[in-house]
Amino acid sequence: MSVQDNLIRLIRPAVEDLGYEFVGLEYLSNPKNRLVRIYIDREPEGISVDDCANVSHEVSALLDVEDPISGEYSLEVSSPGIERPLFEPAHYRQFVGERATVHLFAPLENRRKIKGVIVEADDARVILEADGQRLEVAYADIRRANLKPDVDALLSGR
Repeated sequence: MSVQDNLIRLIRPAVEDLGYEFVGLEYLSNPKNRLVRIYIDREPEGISVDDCANVSHEVSALLDVEDPISGEYSLEVSSPGIERPLFEPAHYRQFVGERATVHLFAPLENRRKIKGVIVEADDARVILEADGQRLEVAYADIRRANLKPDVDALLSGR
């Protein structure tokens, strides 16, 4: 099991027991530092700074006991924000019709980054419409993805 998978296994239940949605987790590691970034949400009211502090306190204590990361690391807890990251098939299904940016491990039709609209999603893949064509992408091929809403349309109320 990877460090990230082990962190998810430990942290997801703790976050959910506190009454929040565990949106996802990023584990970034390089020789100089390690970062655990947790995204949480709660419908319909959203997340406050106090919510993030509460989850950070609980998760920090859990990680101190379980010690899944050797050495020092930084812990961040955040709302998913307007450019919400997409981690699981359910996230893609939830946001069918929305604009997203998908970064791939390897090029698909000469592209490593696809900006388009989520047209369809199932448990194995997502279909994006980008530049007038439909592209089918397996989740296993996605390095990272996030929503990219049209901010101008949001501000103008369209």
